[in-house]
Amino acid sequence: MTNYKTKKIIAMTEPSPEKVQKAINILTKFTDSKLLTHLNACVHCGLCETSCLFYKTFQESKYIPGKKVDMVSSIYRRYCTLLGRTAPKLTHARELDEKTITEMVDSLFGACTMCGRCVKHCSIGVDIPFVVRTGRRMLAAMGYVPKTLQATVDAAIQTGNNMAIPTEDFVDTIEWMQEDLQDELGEEAVIPLNKEGVDILYTLNPREPKFFPLSIAAAAKIFYAAGANWTLSTEMYDVTNYGYFSGNDEEATAIAKHMFDEVHKLKCNTLILGECGHGSRALRWEAPNYLKTHPDFKMVTLIEVLEDYIKSGRIKVDKNLNTKRYTIHDPCNIVRNGGLYNSLRFVARQTVSELVEMTPTGSDNFCCGGGGGMLAMSEYNERRLKVGQIKAEQIKATGAQVVITPCHNCVDQLNQLNHEYKLNVEIKSLAEVVADALVL
Repeated sequence: MTNYKTKKIIAMTEPSPEKVQKAINILTKFTDSKLLTHLNACVHCGLCETSCLFYKTFQESKYIPGKKVDMVSSIYRRYCTLLGRTAPKLTHARELDEKTITEMVDSLFGACTMCGRCVKHCSIGVDIPFVVRTGRRMLAAMGYVPKTLQATVDAAIQTGNNMAIPTEDFVDTIEWMQEDLQDELGEEAVIPLNKEGVDILYTLNPREPKFFPLSIAAAAKIFYAAGANWTLSTEMYDVTNYGYFSGNDEEATAIAKHMFDEVHKLKCNTLILGECGHGSRALRWEAPNYLKTHPDFKMVTLIEVLEDYIKSGRIKVDKNLNTKRYTIHDPCNIVRNGGLYNSLRFVARQTVSELVEMTPTGSDNFCCGGGGGMLAMSEYNERRLKVGQIKAEQIKATGAQVVITPCHNCVDQLNQLNHEYKLNVEIKSLAEVVADALVL
């Protein structure tokens, strides 16, 4: 087995007292009953071990989810308790020094997708991803975010999308997709840009205009069939929010506020979150926590919209138009953390003739390995592909020809696993599958 030793992903010297204090401020400022409960609740039973794809892959104790909780807890004990400050060895407290920070970066960023599977298997329900993100917040406060993840966040803040796609390139892609759509459906089939006063502002993962434009065309085809009044924004279409996953609440807030401001500027009633687990979690389920407010508009995922369109009869679908053998990869942030298992299954079963489930499936399904910002961190590419072997074996066991997943982070990771492990399958977004089943 390859030995993946802890790496110094970030070149650093001993952190200054000022940096250490910034990290401790995260613990003291936000030390509430929830954080204290989860920092102190772990009973070291070990049930989280086999739930984690990193531990299952490498069989090293440092990858045990409970160890990540203890890492943050040990720092809390050292700086925030009387006994820890006076006799740190008695409480197994850790100094926030170069060695500890190096291990934190490697463990909390490089060996955790915040998928939440460990929570499902924890005997007392410790919210391990919450503790991991607390640790990431501490690292972000000190400036120790992996550089490629930070570059992704910077791009989103500076350009409006995390891949820094120039506006003119985005518009060119949309116009190209619209021409293809009109060739198929007629001149009335359009992909509107910056249209004010419409019902829907639709959002994308920037990987779509960059690498998967057919997903945009698929969504547009569905909106056309449903008679939806919708638009894209050229200024803010990026549904992702890597600021949440980097641990920087200020940057997460800036990105979310930019999106919410765009909804108001275009006078839309509904924000539809495109196929992205990161975006769904960061914008819909977590944004009210760091924004300290709730949006004054409706916010839903595309999965829920597709479910409604089919149930209400706004679109007609024929599952016999998709006759291959399909399986579903459940994005962690959408199914396990977002609870959209039934909605996803309903749409899939209405649009494909044969659906075979993975084992395990649903809320117990394994992460693909690309979540939690992992896909953005090229420093961990080798490790990411290695832990993805678990998902590859799941896919192989189904005998499926097509894998459906409503998340473009997952699409990208699964495409890489498809190549790495010679799976010989197609990877499709949910919108693509629905579009293929449309009866027009």
